[in-house]
Amino acid sequence: MTELRTDRLLLRRWRESDLEPWAALNADPEVREHLGELLTREQSDAAAALMQADFDRRGFGWWALEARETGEFIGRVGLDEVDGDLPFAGVDIGWRLVRPAWGRGYATEAALACLAFGFEVLGLPEIVASTTAGNVRSQAVMRRIGMTRDAADDFVDPSVPEGPLRRCVLYRIGAERFAADTEAAEAAAEAG
Repeated sequence: MTELRTDRLLLRRWRESDLEPWAALNADPEVREHLGELLTREQSDAAAALMQADFDRRGFGWWALEARETGEFIGRVGLDEVDGDLPFAGVDIGWRLVRPAWGRGYATEAALACLAFGFEVLGLPEIVASTTAGNVRSQAVMRRIGMTRDAADDFVDPSVPEGPLRRCVLYRIGAERFAADTEAAEAAAEAG
């Protein structure tokens, strides 16, 4: 399994020691606000096992996210195949972090590493991201990583019961746009 490193983060294989903080993250009502019901420890453990198996089978998926400075597990980030019951297809990017890691730029930093992996290693032509219409924090990350939204692509998630979590937005970024954005950021860094 490929590990990815950024200045502050390690995207790595799941470890047994991740299961307890992963379960705590999934039992946090604030973290789950836009995701639905809280998960039990058993559901969280099963999700981690499935994520690892999917990654091993496909060569991409959900990495455990670790803060390099402390070695602390702070969430997950990665790429996944879009569920077949949604009105779009492709590969989706996502993140879920513990609350103390919010607002520190970790989601953006990790997501950019995932986009680079998806475009430069997997050769994907496009990567999408979706979230509930009310999840403004995740939408802000999507914009920061260069994704754009066309309101015509917004959708109702058929797997979600009636309520505020059913209406979703869709963001996209193509390989060419990501390459141009990366080149511009590198040029700006060299100049500054």
